[in-house]
This record gives sequence, C-alpha cells and structure tokens, in this order.
Amino acid sequence: MDGRVFRARQLRRNQTDVEKLLWSRLRDRQLDGWKFRRQEPIDRFTVDFLCADAKLVIELDGGQHSVETDAERSRMIEASGYLVIRFWNNDVNDNIEGVLARILEILRADAPHPNPLPHGERE
Repeated sequence: MDGRVFRARQLRRNQTDVEKLLWSRLRDRQLDGWKFRRQEPIDRFTVDFLCADAKLVIELDGGQHSVETDAERSRMIEASGYLVIRFWNNDVNDNIEGVLARILEILRADAPHPNPLPHGERE
C-alpha cells in the first residue's frame, strides 16, 4: 500500500474533535450537494478536506501549526491547481455556521455545482 494512502487512513481513524465536527456537516453531500472527502492525499501532502469537483481544499489549523510552514504547504497545493482555505480550530468550534457559510460562498463563486438543477428550476 502506498505510504500516502496508509497515512490518510490513519488520519481518518484518528480525527481531532474539530475535524469530527466539521466532517459531520460536510459528509454525505449535506452542504448544498457538494461532495467532500477527508484526509485526502494531494501530491506529498494529506489535506484535511477536499471538494474535488470544486478543486477546493479546506485545512484546519490549531496551535501546533506554523504559519510559515502552512503558507508554504498552501502554495505547493495551489500549484497543483487547488484553492486552499484555512480555518482556525476555534473558528469551527465557536462559529461552525459562519465557517460553513464561508465555504459555501467560495463554492458558489468559484466552481460550477456538481449537480446543477435543470434549466428553469432555480430559485
């Protein structure tokens, strides 16, 4: 088994409480029909959440993260064609609705919906 896949599986089994909270709201296309995966390998990294249809990566940052290292990691992932957005763990814990609204704002602005409604059925 590829080391990246093995590492991703380990991370999925050992989610942080904040990852569990956000995943509980992203999984099963709950967020406006968008499909997300968690702990997904991209290049040499494993990202927290990925919406492949929108090429959107969501990363959660806690106190253990280095701003400089995270910025370099984001640049490398973005060089592969993804948009990376980051949220602090306390943002997810204290304002999950605001975090979800920001994710939706980006999804709606930057990518076609994976399951568009037929013409004439939009709100």
